[in-house]
Amino acid sequence: MTLPRERISLEPAFVLHSREYRDTSRILEVFSVRHGRLTLFARGARGPKSKLASLLMPFRALLLSWSGRGDAAQLTGAEAHGETLTLPSRQVMSGFYLNELIINLTTRHDPQPQLFDDYAEALRRLATDAAAEPTLRVFEKRLLAHLGYGLEFPVDAQTYYRFRVGEGLAEVREGSPGAYSGRCLLALQDERLSDAESLEVARRLLRQALDHCLEGRELRTRTVARSMARRGNP
Repeated sequence: MTLPRERISLEPAFVLHSREYRDTSRILEVFSVRHGRLTLFARGARGPKSKLASLLMPFRALLLSWSGRGDAAQLTGAEAHGETLTLPSRQVMSGFYLNELIINLTTRHDPQPQLFDDYAEALRRLATDAAAEPTLRVFEKRLLAHLGYGLEFPVDAQTYYRFRVGEGLAEVREGSPGAYSGRCLLALQDERLSDAESLEVARRLLRQALDHCLEGRELRTRTVARSMARRGNP
């Protein structure tokens, strides 16, 4: 289907990823509130004289304007939007992980305004140097819900369960391989991940569901994180 040519002005958006294009331009992967994920060509966005170079950065809330059709649209303007967030250095990898999830698991030109708000909220939490693990797990849970894999379970806190994507939960004995505590599943459901066991259960279960959605695609941020962990723990 051919998308109509359009002019968009001052659309709230974030730059998820960019790469160099020709001598002074960039190709941007953008997540916007009303137009979803799309690609924009940013001419003259590189170099010391570019007014856009310092604006078109990841994790920065922007108002973007563009003109064009589909994935051949040209960026025509950009300005900062609201408070400028700066992620602490130890949270930057977490921010890129969020970006990579959105790039790999959302559909182009599919508006996801609530997911956009969830992403902005996660960035705000990371910018305050809040613990990364609960923030990432809550965002993963909400992303899966937007993808149609909502993790709302009728569980008992005293029971243990096995989880399979597409089948849901089945009761198992305590101590069974891969068993999830009902208490921890309820903590994930209520987004109250305040203890180490609940965080570990959330990490394992969400990883199962996300790997199913990724269909074998490896996330670069996971690879980098594993490499950093090996270097830090010889």
